This record gives sequence, C-alpha cells and structure tokens, in this order.
Amino acid sequence: MLIKSSDEKPRWTLLKRFPIPYNAQVPKEHRIKEGIAWPVPDGAKRLKRFQIYRYNPEDGEPPRIDTFAIDRDDCGPMLLDALIKIKDEIDPTLTFRRSCREGVCGSCSMNIDGTNWLACIHDIDDLDEPATIYPLNNLDVVRDLVGDQRHAFAQYAAVKPWLDAEPPVDGKEHLQTPEERQELDGYYECIMCFCCTSGCPSHWWNGDRFLGPAVLLQAWRFIADSRDQATGERLNELEDPFRLYRCHTILNCTRTCPKGLNPAKAIAEIKHKMTTR
Repeated sequence: MLIKSSDEKPRWTLLKRFPIPYNAQVPKEHRIKEGIAWPVPDGAKRLKRFQIYRYNPEDGEPPRIDTFAIDRDDCGPMLLDALIKIKDEIDPTLTFRRSCREGVCGSCSMNIDGTNWLACIHDIDDLDEPATIYPLNNLDVVRDLVGDQRHAFAQYAAVKPWLDAEPPVDGKEHLQTPEERQELDGYYECIMCFCCTSGCPSHWWNGDRFLGPAVLLQAWRFIADSRDQATGERLNELEDPFRLYRCHTILNCTRTCPKGLNPAKAIAEIKHKMTTR
C-alpha cells in the first residue's frame, strides 16, 4: 500500500522493528544495559510503566534502560505529561526537550514504541505496556532523550529557507493568487521536528551528503512559492547524486510525520521539476 499520510496504517503490523537482536555488533562498552527499576507509587490503581533510554556521556557509563511507573489517575493524558511527572516527582536528572505542548514547536520528538513522534500529542492510552521511549534514531545523543540536531539544522540552512526575491516595483508586497498560495499547503506546516529524517534509512547511510526528507520538503516549499525568484539556483544546488537522488522512496518519512505531511511527495515534485525546467 502506498502511504500518503501518517494517519494511514501499513498493511502488515506484526514486526515493529527489523528482526535484528539488540546490541548486535555493538562494542561491549556501548551496549545498552538494564538500569534502575524505580518503585511503584503507593496506592496506585491504574499503573503505567515506561522503559526509558538513559545516557550521560560525561559519566563514562554505557547507556541503560530505566523503568518508571506512574499512577494514571494522577497524570495528564499525554506522554509528555508522564515525562514531566517522572522528572518532577521521581528522577529530576531525566533530560528531554519540550516547549509548546501543542504539537507546534517540534521540540519533544522522540522514538515512542518504535515510531518517531511528538510526546506532547501521543496519548498514553495508545502506548504499549510497558512503553519504550528512546531518542530519535541516527542522532548523536547529547543526554537521555536529547539528540544532537546541529547537523540537521546545518543542512536546513544549506537550502536557504527564505524567499529570494527583488523588492516589488511598487514597494509594497509580493502578491499571490489564492491558487498560488494553495500550492504551499502540505509543505509550509513542517515544524522541523526531524521525525522523518531520523526515520529515513537513506539518511542513516548517507547523512553526510543526502539532505534528508525534512530539508528537501523545505526546499520544495520555497521552489513552489510563486514569490521566490531563485528557482533555477535552488534546483542547481540540488542537482547532485547524493543531495537529492539518494531518496529511494522508502516512505518511512511519510509514515512518521506527526503533522500528517508527505515529504516523499515533495521530493518527487523536486525530481519532476528537475526534468521539466
């Protein structure tokens, strides 16, 4: 089945991850070990357990999986509510990013039960028991659930994510028809959470040269904008065996976009524009 949005479910759901043993070919000093099992809250009638990845590069210890339990009757409905509760009441050293709590900023992106998503819009009722929480794939871990996004944002800056246009003749503004504005729907809504880029196997293998789905979606957002006057230059910058054409249409990016966007379609649009310009 061709996935067009993350709200569509794949035909087969038996395997949630590749059937490869954990810690396969991982050096002994970096293998994930069993961590702390924190006490269950007293008097809790509706327990929810979380197995959370923990890693602090400053202490020299390998990563571990800590197990936490919370009382569902004393917690908000979303995963981010549970993480905040754990940090506030159980282990203040737990580290993660958060900001808007409304699925707008993209800060709390992480790997939740094997799928990249935003913690603030992931309902606890939809989690496995126990839930497994990891940082985004393919990012160096700064600490615990915080991935290093500097390389991803450097690639974002490389596509010049701003309008490149001469000032209007009348000195007022660049006008768009409603139809021209509609061409941006499905692209401008990207919040740069990098769930798609983190889930892209092509970016795992060639992340130093392939720009990845999030950045390419942003590149198309400006190529498609009728107000931009640098379309040729933008396409020339992407005309490269790796920057654009390492996309193999695996569609992991579309499956895991929490905003329901289709980065694979944006990449296909760029390729089509390359051949018709």
